[in-house]
Amino acid sequence: MGLFAAAFQLGSMSEVSEDEANIFMEEFEKLIEDIDAIGIFTHNTTISLPMFIPGFGVAWGLFSAWSTGFAFAAIVSITPELEQIPPLTILFLSPFGLMELCAYSLATSRSFILIRAITRKTNLTPFLKPTLIEIGILVGLLLAGGFLEDYMIKLAQEEGFEMPSL
Repeated sequence: MGLFAAAFQLGSMSEVSEDEANIFMEEFEKLIEDIDAIGIFTHNTTISLPMFIPGFGVAWGLFSAWSTGFAFAAIVSITPELEQIPPLTILFLSPFGLMELCAYSLATSRSFILIRAITRKTNLTPFLKPTLIEIGILVGLLLAGGFLEDYMIKLAQEEGFEMPSL
């Protein structure tokens, strides 16, 4: 969890030029244009399942965290009012952020456990059941998180706030 948060923080500290931010926001707006709870869930699941791949998953998880932080930096550069929000509050103070953080951390740590077992030439059969259980937990967390994030976005929009989805 700490490594993911650190990578996210580093990404959020990136300097984003106005051109980069505008290009990112155009792509981002296309991505989330008609997104709903299932779309959020699908997006997050697509990002997180490769995090279970032994070894690669750790690198993918850290890259995903950094790029999400970079996305936050791009959004902040376009919306200066958000400069007052510490980036890590999105992860630690939003219920869906905590759910996603737990899910990604679970997948990344399993990747580390599996690559360690492989390098030690350990029989992987005992790792199958816990890995499948963790995949189930990840799917449950991201499904609930997707519905919660969608609900909070719609609630904020009803109140007149624009709340970008990460």
